[in-house]
Amino acid sequence: MNVRRSAAVLAAVAVIGAAAPAAADTTPSPALPSALYGDGDPQYDGVWRQSLALLALHTVGVEPAKAAVDWLTGQQCADGSFAPYRADTAGACDAKTMVDTNQTAAAVQALAALGGHDDVTKKALDWLKSAQNGDGGWGYTAGGASDTNSTSVVIGALAAAGEKPAEVKKDGKSPYDALLELALPCEGDGAGAFAFQPDKKGELVANADATAAGVLGSLGAGLVVEPGKGGAAKDAACEQADTPEQAAANGAAHLTDALAEDGHLTSALAGAEDQPDYGNTADAVVALAAQGAREQAEKSLAWLEKNAADWAAQSGPAAYAQLVLAAHATGADPRAFGGTDLVERLGATGPAAPERTAGAKSDDKDEKKESDSGFGVWWFVGVCLVAGIGIGFLISGRTKRQQP
Repeated sequence: MNVRRSAAVLAAVAVIGAAAPAAADTTPSPALPSALYGDGDPQYDGVWRQSLALLALHTVGVEPAKAAVDWLTGQQCADGSFAPYRADTAGACDAKTMVDTNQTAAAVQALAALGGHDDVTKKALDWLKSAQNGDGGWGYTAGGASDTNSTSVVIGALAAAGEKPAEVKKDGKSPYDALLELALPCEGDGAGAFAFQPDKKGELVANADATAAGVLGSLGAGLVVEPGKGGAAKDAACEQADTPEQAAANGAAHLTDALAEDGHLTSALAGAEDQPDYGNTADAVVALAAQGAREQAEKSLAWLEKNAADWAAQSGPAAYAQLVLAAHATGADPRAFGGTDLVERLGATGPAAPERTAGAKSDDKDEKKESDSGFGVWWFVGVCLVAGIGIGFLISGRTKRQQP
């Protein structure tokens, strides 16, 4: 996802069965809070990138600044949901507040990992459960058609909070049922992959971003995968997916094939030349590590070590966080990532220097803040659903820098 990676969000989807809240004001926020990671416009990704930054820092033993955590909890609406960014949290959320499942689920994963926020995560989970669709899955917005990415990030939130995703059902369907419906069969193009959603003709089209997310979701995993905790890699041959475990194995096999030649995935956006997709590659590394396909995961991580530094510097905190989580999942050192200390760089995009836990490496170097977030190219496709209409918008990542 070059949208999780370059802070560009492309959304153009017609609603299937329900309308979404009114579109948010597109005027960039004039001033950003000092507690926010990244200096790019947070209107569409503030909570997402903050959550990934906090989660990645915590995962490698760094205690984030309290102000950064307080900013995240303060973004929650009274009903438990999160919008990407609320400049004024003194006012109540209303029908124009663009809350969504992805920001909410990411916040749950981060706050559950940090601990001490059970009241916030419980309210968020209650809202997520209220937004579950009859097929067992979730769309980006409440009432939107289920998609692989949103369903998977919510599964991660449920698991992080200690719940059993298979037991969270709507009309007798669990989120795993929804993912199985979005998994491609073993015949034809994209065999074994996941689709984001069915296309306009109701057909499933393989999507690399959705496949990485679908593998994690099918395994009941979240954004953090502990090294060596992945399951045993199965035969790469695609088999009919009657269980989420088999769907995960098929998806991992598809990713392995896609990564085999160059070590990376390729972004193919309309009107743009194909180019390496750093963010999706990082997500694929995490997914393969979770599945136990360590050989390809380590090869692709090595490619990222050699090539991803400039991308992360331009894309900002969520991109650094993705690389930290990819390194962590494979047992690599994110502080020595191709000559870059990812943890230091990530911390430098946030408020002051993060407080470090005992035993964590300390480094006093000043680093410049890099702009904007990285979120994955198709993660937010379908962000804005309006009844009967397909709408689209593009958020461009900014490249301004400032001293932290």
